Amino acid sequence: MDKLKELWPIYSKGLMAENPIFILALSLCPALAVTTTVVNGLTMGLTVTFVITSNNVVVSIVRSFVNPKVRVPVYITSIATIVTVAQLVLQAYFPHLYQALGIYLALVVVFAIILARAEVFASKNGPLRSFADGFGMGCGFTLAMLIISAIREVIGSGTLLGQPVLWAGYDPMLMMVLPPGAFILIGYLVAACKTWNAKREREAAVREREQEKGAES
Repeated sequence: MDKLKELWPIYSKGLMAENPIFILALSLCPALAVTTTVVNGLTMGLTVTFVITSNNVVVSIVRSFVNPKVRVPVYITSIATIVTVAQLVLQAYFPHLYQALGIYLALVVVFAIILARAEVFASKNGPLRSFADGFGMGCGFTLAMLIISAIREVIGSGTLLGQPVLWAGYDPMLMMVLPPGAFILIGYLVAACKTWNAKREREAAVREREQEKGAES
């Protein structure tokens, strides 16, 4: 139980406080390109979750054997290997999704968030903590991709998971299925998350001051 309490903050920070897309603004390319449908967004999110979690664990295991001067090439080689495995699995079992994601699946290798977590966290922590960090960041990335893709699919196509959800005469907003629409939507979502985080920080500061006053009295 104590171990879970220790790992929960590491995992949960990736969901909102340090969300890769909405807060850190990393790896925005797939958020713009493949979120036209929920299925595509979910597939990319799960792929990135698998890659970032697996890579974090690998880096945390080999960190003591890697010369710091060549650590980045080693990290990229690890990421490329894991991405290749993910590509082969999708190509073999889900060819339509593999084709839908196209070149952006291969570009997972150079996603900033994956290399950043390896460098900032996994290279300094053990496998269990690195797993929690990678899985949390991956879940946060997937959550952001789902939110963006759901809004874009509903407004841009009038469907959700391929099923019509709006009235029969609805005229889809074409801009929402194009990259400019995604860029505008992400801007609003980032602003909303920043505002929510700022509010939480103010509330936490107020509670801390009240506790200090209570302790002094």
